[in-house]
Amino acid sequence: MTDKPTFSQCLPDLAADLTRFSSDLTTLAERLGLSLAILKPDHISVRCHQNTTAERWAAGFSQLGEMFSQAEINQRPICLFRLHQPISLLGWQIRVVELPWPGNKRYPHEGWEHIEVVLPGDPETLGQRAMALIADHGLTAPGISFKTSRPAGDQDVLPNPTLAVTDGKTTLKFHPHTLEAIVASEQAN
Repeated sequence: MTDKPTFSQCLPDLAADLTRFSSDLTTLAERLGLSLAILKPDHISVRCHQNTTAERWAAGFSQLGEMFSQAEINQRPICLFRLHQPISLLGWQIRVVELPWPGNKRYPHEGWEHIEVVLPGDPETLGQRAMALIADHGLTAPGISFKTSRPAGDQDVLPNPTLAVTDGKTTLKFHPHTLEAIVASEQAN
């Protein structure tokens, strides 16, 4: 019987980058006056600049779990992986990883870029519910931006708008549905 490979064996660069991401996410939350303890991340996402990096990361995540979706979203492939062992981050245990291939936007760092949190409820009130979690001073903090979008996949059935909050380096996104629910709805269609 062989031992399963570890995260640090398969993806040493991403394993090492968790410390930086944890610190950056904590700093962003403090600037927003947002308690990370009340959040339950659905998944974590990486960003890279080259297809070869995305392919290497996909191979590593495939050793650590299973790809349960590959879709074209906003004109680029995005793969979703369900890990056998969760990633530990700030007391959370995160099992789902989103790996988008590079697009037109150039990110300041290759590695972990955001977590996505599900706020169940009416998709039309997602923004208000997410903003209610942020302190008043966080809503006007310098260098913080807010963006709403509706990612469009080929088979989208459930509306899954996004509210993204970023300091330009690290991002926190809110959605009304989990990625697994979105994928299940697409496959049932």
